[in-house]
Amino acid sequence: QAQLVESGGGLVQAGGSLRLSCAASGRTFSNSAMGWFRQAPGADREFVAAISSSGHLTRYALSVKGRFTISRDNAKNTVYLQMNSLKAEDAAVYYCAAARSVFVSRVGEVEHWGQGTQVTVSS
Repeated sequence: QAQLVESGGGLVQAGGSLRLSCAASGRTFSNSAMGWFRQAPGADREFVAAISSSGHLTRYALSVKGRFTISRDNAKNTVYLQMNSLKAEDAAVYYCAAARSVFVSRVGEVEHWGQGTQVTVSS
């Protein structure tokens, strides 16, 4: 029974930076693909970034590519999302996600979700 707990969300001005963390419990973390998804009010949950279980492969949504960086520290059972040059359209609830696979980048592939952390961007 995996449990994911996000932290690091908050209010930031446009152009600023924020670093999200996701701490995972359970023995399966190192074998799990991890990802970040987000959901704005009234919108569907969408893919943001993903990283393979090994940490060697990453993928980003076009809207965040070049601004966001996903990373993981398997020794700490933690995955991170460094968000730079934040825009108003980045405001959403960000969810950490895990799947017992090599890579996960679709909502339908997610096996475990975190509770979400709010990111608010002010102009």
